[in-house]
Order: sequence, then structure tokens, then C-alpha cells
Amino acid sequence: MQTYQVDGHEPSLLPEGKAWRYVWGDEFDGDTLDLDKWSFRLNFWGKRFQAYTDEGVELDGKSNLKINLIEKDGQYCSAQLQTGANSFDAPPPAYETEVNACGDNNFWPLGEIEKPKFMHRYGYYEVRCKLQQQPGWWSAFWLQSPSIGTSYDPAYSGVEVDIMENFKRDGEVTSGNFYGGYGSKLSEDARVHYRVSDTPDGYHRFGLDWSEDGYVFYCDGVETARTSGPVSQVEQFILLTTECKGYRNGNMDQPSDELKGAVLPDCFTVDYVRVFDEVK
Repeated sequence: MQTYQVDGHEPSLLPEGKAWRYVWGDEFDGDTLDLDKWSFRLNFWGKRFQAYTDEGVELDGKSNLKINLIEKDGQYCSAQLQTGANSFDAPPPAYETEVNACGDNNFWPLGEIEKPKFMHRYGYYEVRCKLQQQPGWWSAFWLQSPSIGTSYDPAYSGVEVDIMENFKRDGEVTSGNFYGGYGSKLSEDARVHYRVSDTPDGYHRFGLDWSEDGYVFYCDGVETARTSGPVSQVEQFILLTTECKGYRNGNMDQPSDELKGAVLPDCFTVDYVRVFDEVK
């Protein structure tokens, strides 16, 4: 891997054999989240979801973002950040009308959504982060499209690209793709599970090289998976998210027993998010 230095910050690790140009990023300088770059995801399938919040997000003054696990009266929540939106985020009336008209509900209908703050196609996407320590909640760095699931062809409706998901506290990380909507035609590709090695400061770099030829996944400069498709040919947005376990598992108003065992405070810490284009 080659390094790319951002003044005053930790360098990026980028794939060799290509020239790269920095096109977008957030170093999380300052003392408040930049809302010109990020929005909060608060809905789940178009309805307000109690485990999502716009609270508990802070910058520590050392160029780090911290997404905290919050507990209030036995209920838990944490934040999800995104640079765009889709019908996942649409208000209930618009969303429910579209779903009822959809028939088998396999498609994710495209309703009225917010204007994106950053969308991009192809390039290298990288996060440097420190994983949470307590059980019962997970973190992720991923891509989604505004029109995902509106067509069976992922080239035109997009691909969910999970660059990093961390569900367990044993260092295991998951990456890979989902496409074809979120119903009976849901398919997956290049899904891998691996354990990260310890680092002196606890931080790890997770990256994705997305090109018209496929996807290559990296952890700390080492390739972990690759696939030649299906490949999204549309612009997608970035998500930097956490979520509490239990609330989706047929028990929408209660946390998991695992989550109840979490000792607070705990947080998912992000040093930076960066996007690079290949210079050809």
C-alpha cells in the first residue's frame, strides 16, 4: 500500500499501482459535527425507530468523532450518520403508500427523500476507527444508494456495500455486499468474516476500492476480499452507523439481554473518513 498524507492527521493507506486524488472527507476537527456533510438516520423502514437518535455524537477536540451508547430508563439508543438518504428515511405516509402499491414488497420503493450532502461513484473509501468495547451494539462503515431495491438490476439500483461491520467483541469484522432489494430476491456477494489484529493505539483502517470492474476490500492495508460483481454503476452515499441489538428481532421495544450487560460509557470512535478518486 502507498501512503497519502493529510496535513496534521494520520495518513491514509491506498492501493498500489494507481494514482489517487483526495475528493471528500471529514477529519472531525472543531467541536461540533459538520451538518453540511452529515445527517442523522432516524427512521427504520420509513417509521421513527426508538433505537436511533440524534444525541450522543460528539467531537473530542482531538480530531475524533465519538458515537456514544446511550441508556435511558432501561432503553438504549445510538446514532447513525449518513451523507444521503433513501426511502428507508421517508416519512410514514409516503412510504406506506408506496409499499402497498408494490405487491410482493421485495422492492424498496423510491419516495420523497432529502437532498444528498455527498454522493459518489467509484473510488477508494476509507475510515480509521476504534471499535466499541461493550457487548450488545454494533458499528458499521458502508455505502447505500438512494434507489436501492427499485430494480432487480443492481447496476442501476445500487448495491449495499458493507466495508466494515463489527457485531462481536472478539475482534471479528464482516464485510461484503447485498443487492436485489431487501425481500425475496435479496442476494449477497463477497461476504467474509475475519479478526483484526491488535494495534498499539486500538485504531484500524478499513477501505474499499470500488471500480467498474468490481470491489476490493482492505483492513489495515491488507486485502481481505474481492469480487467482480454485481457492481453498482450509480452514485451512492456513505453511512457511519451504530445500532443497539434486540430492537429489530421481533421485540421492537426491548433491548437484547446482551445489551443490558453493557457497562457505560462506551463509544465507537472515528478518526477520519476519506474518499479518493483514481487519476487516470
